[in-house]
Amino acid sequence: MYFNVVFAGFGGQGVLMTGNVLVHAAMYDNKKVTWMPSYGVEMRGGTANCTVVISDEEIGSPVTGHPYNAVVFNLPSKEKFEPLIKSGGFIIVNSSLIEDKVQREDINVLYIPLNKIADDLGEPRALNMIALGAFIEYTGAVSLETTKKALDEAFKRKPTVVEINKEALDIGSKFVKENPIVRAKQLTA
Repeated sequence: MYFNVVFAGFGGQGVLMTGNVLVHAAMYDNKKVTWMPSYGVEMRGGTANCTVVISDEEIGSPVTGHPYNAVVFNLPSKEKFEPLIKSGGFIIVNSSLIEDKVQREDINVLYIPLNKIADDLGEPRALNMIALGAFIEYTGAVSLETTKKALDEAFKRKPTVVEINKEALDIGSKFVKENPIVRAKQLTA
């Protein structure tokens, strides 16, 4: 088993935290894992992304020039990472902030109104966990249960937000089950 994913958006959208939770879930699932964050100089509002690689085997490098999966929270991230995704890969697009449709026909796409769903949940900051729940449901990279366990670790200093984030994971998972994924039309290696 081998998965890689890039989470990308503005600082303050929980991009790095999303990767961090996925890393801990992978460790709980006894997988090899790497996490490589990258962010602009701004604390909030600047660009941020992180790459997570999960494997049953040793991982040669945390760097992924052409990820198989991406989760993009804003338009600049979509514009940057859509062209880099490997053919046959998967992208989750935050349709609350990104009106542009994915132009490639050789990747699978899921449009999720992350901001709207998080606002409806009553916790706007939970949009990243909604996206993570959707990613996990689609890929099976880790289990949802170990991801919930990882939330306990990630938010041990803020235990009051654990339950709402677990609920957000479930909402993202349910969204994948109930909504169509735009399937790749032409798969090439």
